[in-house]
Amino acid sequence: MCNPTKEVFSIDVSSPLQLIEGDSWLNPYANVIEERHHYALVREQQLTRGTQSLADWASGHLYFGLHRTPDGWTFREWAPNATAIYLTGDFNHWNKEEPFALRKINNGIWEGFFSIDTLRHGQHYKILVEWDGGSAQRIPAWCRRVVQDNVTHLFSAQVWEPQPYIFRIPHFCPQTDPLLIYEAHIGMATARHEVGTYEHFRLHILPRIHRAGYNAIQLMAIQEHPYYGSFGYHVSNFFAPSSRFGTPEELKALIDEAHSLGIAVIMDIVHSHAVKNLHEGLDQLDGSIHQYFHTGVRRYHTAWDSLVFDYGQPQTLHFLLSNCKYWLDEFRFDGFRFDGVTSMIYLNHGLEQHFTSYDNYFDGTQDTDAIVYLTLANRLIHDVNPHALTIAEEVSGMPGLAAPFLHGGYGFDYRLAMNIPDFWIKLIKEQSDEHWRPSTLWYELTNHRPDELTISYAESHDQALVGDKTIIFRLADAEMYTHMQLRDHTLTIDRAIALHKIIRLITFATANGGYLNFMGNEFGHPEWIDFPRKGNDWSYHYARRQWNLVDDPYLKYTLLAAFDRDMLLLTRQHATLWHATPSKVYEHDEHQVLAFTRGYFLFVFNFNPTQSFTDYSIPVTQGSYHIILNTDHPIYGGFGAIDHALIHHVDNQILRLYLPARTALVLALTSSPREEERREEG
Repeated sequence: MCNPTKEVFSIDVSSPLQLIEGDSWLNPYANVIEERHHYALVREQQLTRGTQSLADWASGHLYFGLHRTPDGWTFREWAPNATAIYLTGDFNHWNKEEPFALRKINNGIWEGFFSIDTLRHGQHYKILVEWDGGSAQRIPAWCRRVVQDNVTHLFSAQVWEPQPYIFRIPHFCPQTDPLLIYEAHIGMATARHEVGTYEHFRLHILPRIHRAGYNAIQLMAIQEHPYYGSFGYHVSNFFAPSSRFGTPEELKALIDEAHSLGIAVIMDIVHSHAVKNLHEGLDQLDGSIHQYFHTGVRRYHTAWDSLVFDYGQPQTLHFLLSNCKYWLDEFRFDGFRFDGVTSMIYLNHGLEQHFTSYDNYFDGTQDTDAIVYLTLANRLIHDVNPHALTIAEEVSGMPGLAAPFLHGGYGFDYRLAMNIPDFWIKLIKEQSDEHWRPSTLWYELTNHRPDELTISYAESHDQALVGDKTIIFRLADAEMYTHMQLRDHTLTIDRAIALHKIIRLITFATANGGYLNFMGNEFGHPEWIDFPRKGNDWSYHYARRQWNLVDDPYLKYTLLAAFDRDMLLLTRQHATLWHATPSKVYEHDEHQVLAFTRGYFLFVFNFNPTQSFTDYSIPVTQGSYHIILNTDHPIYGGFGAIDHALIHHVDNQILRLYLPARTALVLALTSSPREEERREEG
């Protein structure tokens, strides 16, 4: 059941700036935060003129673009610099013809009405835009379907009016206690050397995700992008789901099926920049360079080779906010992971900048208009769907990002804990196992603002890209190709499997909002991600997932998958686990042992690569404990050195455990002292 209202954290909302009240370090910057908060309110008032809600105002997708009406077809485009616009396509041999001319009405809007028999479902079209000194064919900014010709490889809009898809589950409530995200890419989600489809994902991958225990998927590369190898981050057509994966109706069916399985669907939305391609994207659509983007030095994002939106322009805000509403309403997405938030909120995109003090967050180098856009986007999204989920990909640690707007924050529900995967990779690369210190691990894994929920993860798609390595590949390297058979044991593979499990467990167990995994990494998918490109002879070999590996009962991948499944199962079998905050009860850097509690549950980690400990003393609450998860269990590729059935009794608030090297235990408090007294009395 969904709650009627969703609270990110329980703080009195009577003051709009509790963000400052809750963090004394923000006091010197109170004026900046107050001005930013006020500017967002003023901007919303300016945009809506106080006569409608932000959600009603951000409905451009219902007005612009091509729409079927009872009498025919209506087409509208905003192109203030244009002097003439014509609809062209295979219906008129791509010619400029007067019957297909649009008329300029007001505020730079062009409009055309066409009879029913003028256009047919499936036909291709563009707009021929003329301006003083030039003309060009362009793909309309608001079009909902874009396809690529197999012969010419050119993109064009497509008339798309099939039978409407009827959702079986029109209203869905995400379960977020905790949020367990399976980050996925539709095209890569096949073992074949080809681009995967929405239908293949719905039929074959969704059941895997459901069985694995995840309650959300985060879909990448949904917005149309001309270059497949961009991973979907160079968007050209913001309202068009990528046609290389299938039809919009097939995407809707995928989302509907996910909801039937209790899985929320989060879209990886890219509003941080846009592709600079003239023929496919928004750039110079009406001949001007400023229609949606900055001019001058702020126009180009040099690091990403793309264009930067001007978030100060009302029409840019209308376009992007309508885009958020469109994906929520039309496809029933359950929210968004906003890409590149750091790039948006800093004038220098956060590049080559070290965020070492609060001054770096409020020193005037922030893009206030971008910050206001993100704030308004969150207000809009949660107005359209109060149960929607928003996640910020932000690396600088900007305070207030995942705090409610009423408290002075941006309004995101979660922020990605991007320090954690960076920490794991750095640790594996630069330090030998003997130098892993529990005190350092604990600090890095729990270092987050107490008033903001975070999504923890050991690795995402970022750590798997070509030129980098996944955790398992860094640990096992070439031996993954030769020693992953069940009966085969080498020191390298045994170490890799042990660390793969405990790295994930401690990341999961210390999370304070949610946990994320990139598809395949849960079972230790080998190698890296490399999309088809000229440098690899356009090969799909590394742009796929080899599900056959985890399906093979004679390979160790299935053991890692079993551990990941049972790790997530803890949240369903023991619902109270996630309600408590992790609390450290013991650490010993020399022994490399760490123990912490989370409510009635005790997590004990021995990172020592060589030393096992007998009767190791852990100070805990009086009572009895039993093991509910053990990384050394043979079903997870362990050695079975621990008796899983033992009940461990606390003596004088000391629990004594056998801790094999490179092993982690999760124990549950079986009985309290009072319960034991009752048993003795009975």
